[in-house]
Amino acid sequence: MNHSTQRPIPRAAQVLFSVLALAAGAAHAQISDDVVRIGVMNDASGPYSGAGGLGSVLAARMAIEDFGGKVNGKTIELVSVDDQNKPDVGLAAARKWIDTDKVDTIVGGSASSIALGVQNFMKEKQKPYLIAGSISSDFTGKACSPMSIQFLNDSYAMPKAGVQLLINRGIKDFYFITVDYAFGAAMQAEATRFIQAAGGKVVGSVKHPLGATDFSSYLLQAQSSGAKGIVILNAGLDLSNSLKQAAEFRITRGGQTLSVFGMTINSVTAMGLDVAQGLNITVPFYWDQNDATRAWSKKFMERSSGGVPPTFTNAGVYSAVTHYLKAVKETGTDAGPAVMAKMKATRVNDFMTQNAPIREDGQVMRAVYPVEVKAPSESKYKYDFYKVGAAIPAEQIFRPLAEGGCDFVKK
Repeated sequence: MNHSTQRPIPRAAQVLFSVLALAAGAAHAQISDDVVRIGVMNDASGPYSGAGGLGSVLAARMAIEDFGGKVNGKTIELVSVDDQNKPDVGLAAARKWIDTDKVDTIVGGSASSIALGVQNFMKEKQKPYLIAGSISSDFTGKACSPMSIQFLNDSYAMPKAGVQLLINRGIKDFYFITVDYAFGAAMQAEATRFIQAAGGKVVGSVKHPLGATDFSSYLLQAQSSGAKGIVILNAGLDLSNSLKQAAEFRITRGGQTLSVFGMTINSVTAMGLDVAQGLNITVPFYWDQNDATRAWSKKFMERSSGGVPPTFTNAGVYSAVTHYLKAVKETGTDAGPAVMAKMKATRVNDFMTQNAPIREDGQVMRAVYPVEVKAPSESKYKYDFYKVGAAIPAEQIFRPLAEGGCDFVKK
């Protein structure tokens, strides 16, 4: 005898349960190839390897691990490539990743000449391109893509903040020592505009090739110009070498101020506080800034080669990968347009970022911080390098949306 007292499920409820079940199944089924693949592309062996390189690969791995290694039950895989600072190498790697290896997103920290080509390719393929280390303002301007997000500073924000610091110190005339490729040209053009708008002037400039080792002639030209502000617009090993030689020539002893508009902490490590002391820069992240940055950075340092602290590029890669995975989880898919829409609709929150919106053109509107490099006598422990000032709101340093020239931004 059947003693069951269960009542039949109403037809409406049956339909609802079926829809929910199908939706749940679809969410899992929409992860292509049942794997979410993330590619990190940057210079892993050349002059910019210290700013990103293997440290950025480690940061991406830490983001995946902190996320649990899976998203919606699907495995997350990480791949990486050394683009060797060569556009043909970088673009070929991107094509292989997307067309053959089923990579779902690329986190790029390459030279702008490489990254702009990869950005166009990712736009064509409708795959998210997450920029953390490449700084051309064209990424959110005339070369913008609805499939890209710029997670860090660009060649508009960095010189704007740098010029403001120098103008506020009473410096009105400037001389540039600039690396001869797209990054340097963009930085110098923007800095010149900000200087002139503030009533200052550029008295001269000189270009040097990427990977130069002897900066003596460039520094002597800057010194003889009489400019009160000498600005070095390069990065990586170029920056370390040029500042070391500037210290040897004792340029600042004559009353001239030496400044850089973009520097990651590995450059301070390479040149030492005795050379870097007194430099004023702006950064979006410093490892020893607060409890949250220290906690994450200490985990990074336990695993990094030589126990070095993370650069702001490394932290930006962690931020980008984490934000991407959150969007995949929420949308239930790794389809590029859906994930990108969710990323842009969600504010960025992590150990380095507090409630930062992503603007329509793809710029993460994060605060930056003015820092002064400490003198050796002020440093109390290893990698205690910076004195950090009050946050500068994103709206004060990033290019206004209406001025960028991005073709898909609403007029």
